[in-house]
Amino acid sequence: MLTTFILQDELDQITNDKLRYVVYVIELSNRVFTENAKFRAANPQFNGVSGCLYVGMTSKSPAERFAQHKAGYRNKKGHNISSNIVRKFGLYLRPSLYNHLGSMTKSEALKMEEKLALELRRKRYAVWFN
Repeated sequence: MLTTFILQDELDQITNDKLRYVVYVIELSNRVFTENAKFRAANPQFNGVSGCLYVGMTSKSPAERFAQHKAGYRNKKGHNISSNIVRKFGLYLRPSLYNHLGSMTKSEALKMEEKLALELRRKRYAVWFN
């Protein structure tokens, strides 16, 4: 039984690494900074000029994932897998901030999501990411 679980975990990892993921950026309304205390607390560097962004990753197209966020998409198990911040404040995709990254494995995308978010914060954007 334990062997079955280990093999399934290994199979899941192989499957996840073969799927291609992309990192994407969504422009948020600046209202998120004034209306969401957690967002404001996470972005003390924000200068009020650069804009507010959400950085995420997906195995879908960025446009499809953005639509899921806006619709409050729930997966087959009924779990909400969309960001409430994007649902409420998301405006449009910002491909100029992510198109240069290309596709990658899930583990690479997880690292790149954080790296890009922190890089954008250094440029004085207010950024939310998971």
